[in-house]
Amino acid sequence: QVHLVESGGGGVQAGDSLRLSCAASVRIFSNYAMAWFRQAPGKEREFVAAIRWNSSTTRYADSVKGRFTIAKDNAKNTVYLQMNSLKPEDTAVYYCAADGTGRSLYDLDYYGMDYWGKGTLVTVSS
Repeated sequence: QVHLVESGGGGVQAGDSLRLSCAASVRIFSNYAMAWFRQAPGKEREFVAAIRWNSSTTRYADSVKGRFTIAKDNAKNTVYLQMNSLKPEDTAVYYCAADGTGRSLYDLDYYGMDYWGKGTLVTVSS
């Protein structure tokens, strides 16, 4: 069982930056993929970014490409989401998730992730 705990959310102005963290309770195995999803009020949860634990291969949603960066610290079992140039439409609850199936990062979706954190709220004001 993997417990994921997100932190770093908050209220910021448009154009500001935030860094989210997701700490795992156990060592992340090399075939795992770690991902960030988000859910805005009244909308479905959507993919944001993902990283393969053993290769650092990444994938981003088009809406955040060039503004967000996903990274990991193997020693700390922690994955980060650096969010720059934030926009009001980035307002959402951000969730960390883990997938242990070894499937392609491009096959990750909300329905198939193995573990989820409880989320952290990011609010971006205009």
